[in-house]
Amino acid sequence: MVTKLVDLRSDTVTKPSEAMRAAMAAADVDDDVLGADPTAHRFETEMARIMGKEAALFVPSGTMANLISVLVHCDTRGSEVILGDNSHIHIYENGGISTIGGVHPKTVRNNPDGTMDIDKIVAAIRHPDGALYYPTTRLICLENTHANCGGKCLSAEYTDEVGEVAKSHGLKLHIDGARIFNASVALGVPVHRLVQAADSVSVCISKGLGAPVGSVIVGSTAFIDKAKILRKTLGGGMRQVGILCAAAYVAVRDTVGKLADDHRRAKVLADGLKKIKHFRVDSTSVETNMVFFDIVDSRISPNKLCQILEHRNVLAMPASSKSMRLVVHYQISDSDVQYALACLEKAAEEILTGSKKFEHLTNGSTRNSYGH
Repeated sequence: MVTKLVDLRSDTVTKPSEAMRAAMAAADVDDDVLGADPTAHRFETEMARIMGKEAALFVPSGTMANLISVLVHCDTRGSEVILGDNSHIHIYENGGISTIGGVHPKTVRNNPDGTMDIDKIVAAIRHPDGALYYPTTRLICLENTHANCGGKCLSAEYTDEVGEVAKSHGLKLHIDGARIFNASVALGVPVHRLVQAADSVSVCISKGLGAPVGSVIVGSTAFIDKAKILRKTLGGGMRQVGILCAAAYVAVRDTVGKLADDHRRAKVLADGLKKIKHFRVDSTSVETNMVFFDIVDSRISPNKLCQILEHRNVLAMPASSKSMRLVVHYQISDSDVQYALACLEKAAEEILTGSKKFEHLTNGSTRNSYGH
């Protein structure tokens, strides 16, 4: 019997594998700001190849990756970017494109599948005749997978269509591909094909792929040259960064092949939640590693449910005042999923019955133990 934490808050919570730690310890490094770190160079070259682009750049985070990308494309203050109203860039990245770059967001409603209607994208593009009054549209952003829409995948065909709109209007297309490898595996489409129409892509290595730190931006050589300058401006030049790139290289090599298991376990989790009368979930909507579910009984709050779950070694996060999100990653096993389901059902019952069975755990200092 061991104490085991089942952490379903996000796929950002993984710990480095032994292979990652070994690669970090053995990494051949130099000063990357001077362009001399061989491990960083090897990783960036490999990522550019995988993504089908000319060049790549390692950056500390997905937020910085998206910020740099938007600022490269919108290098004139007063530019406008068209993006989803439920997109990560718009909601969760501290408004950086506006506060730092002077870029104005023009939102288009995201559909439940993460797409934006093509006609609405076209309608959002500013006409040049209005330049005296309006911001100038320079960029369209997509997100694949789309996190707030439940980890939905955008098809290559849809992305191509948006790319054609961008091209025909003289705009650029950026893809927030934080979980683009999840989309690739779920759709059975090579990742380079999913981003073929994009001028730039950000790829988070520390989400589904499980590396401890970092994202990669890919695009043309000219784009990456400008991105490198902005990375330095934003404080993202990290000297002997090969230590981190070594772990990222292992993550791409070893974890992509495990994503299908993450998706399968997410489906099992959704199917199990459907059987618990207090919850409602559309298991057919689960495409990748995310499961969103509603709490039917108003007496059960997400915050209280998370509190009780934590006493049973299960970590989760509310998605709203009436819903929760669970995210599967490569350190979640089949038995973890079953344990989490059992705890979710028991926690809901405890809230409704006012059970005192686990009251001695409320100080948070004691963890349940179970076989793993």
